[in-house]
Amino acid sequence: MRRRVKLIFNPHADRGRAWSVASSLQAILERHGGGDWASTEHPGHATQLAEQAARDGYDTVAAVGGDGTVHEIVNGLMRVPQDRRPPLSIVPIGSGNDFANNVGISMDSETAMQKVYAGEPKAVDLGSITDSGGRTEFWDNTLGIGFDATVTIYSYKITRLQGFSMYLWAVIQTILRNHEAPHMSVTTDAEAFEDDLLMLTLCNGPREGGGFLVAPDAKPDDGVLQYAAIRRVSRAMMFRLIPEVMKGTHGRFKSVRLGQFRNLKLQSDRPVRIHTDGEIFAGFTSEIDRLEVRIHPHELRVIV
Repeated sequence: MRRRVKLIFNPHADRGRAWSVASSLQAILERHGGGDWASTEHPGHATQLAEQAARDGYDTVAAVGGDGTVHEIVNGLMRVPQDRRPPLSIVPIGSGNDFANNVGISMDSETAMQKVYAGEPKAVDLGSITDSGGRTEFWDNTLGIGFDATVTIYSYKITRLQGFSMYLWAVIQTILRNHEAPHMSVTTDAEAFEDDLLMLTLCNGPREGGGFLVAPDAKPDDGVLQYAAIRRVSRAMMFRLIPEVMKGTHGRFKSVRLGQFRNLKLQSDRPVRIHTDGEIFAGFTSEIDRLEVRIHPHELRVIV
């Protein structure tokens, strides 16, 4: 019996370059029996479309877009009970495509489209964040607090670059323009510590920002989350750390702290900026100074 597939396409993925890629995928789609397309029209729309597709009984929900599209679709699927939740497939045509890379999906969009119909589901973990106001959101790849949340905000304003180059330029801007290190108290199921932290990134997979190996030991299906923290250092030292984070070798520096956890609580001495999978959870006007994060093991099936 033909698999019922709902394809949720973000025409704004990769800064609007997604249209040219998506049009070439239609022939592959038709060879496999077709599917039902839906285009996102506003932020949060993919969440609504994914929830409705699950409730309508689709066998697969495919994200045709980047990490932001995947993030919204994951949150839509999580509104449906697990026994009614279809697997997620990804055709990566965004700027970073980090989650797709981390779970082993081909970066070639035509190969990935074929896997929508021919791939096998794999159970992966998800994380969730709950802020001091009670707002909860799921995330599949990384949650950044401080530095890389600011990087994400700046990356939104870059139009002439794409992929890794875009994120690298946003990193440089952040080092030069924002060098804040709030005092954070962190308590997990494994340890407790406090420090002045420029960056605290929580990871379900090793890669973010199109190629930065922030948590090289992270695996999206091992039942634990990883963290990478950078203590207050000079701007010159942050520039020194950039190539190390690209290679995943930054853990050898004393200013870097790595670890793993299942549950985490954070208290900051001032509001912090936060991104979830590259989506802004709390921006420059953030009022969030407390949050909780926990893992949801094997909560979602992804076709690989």
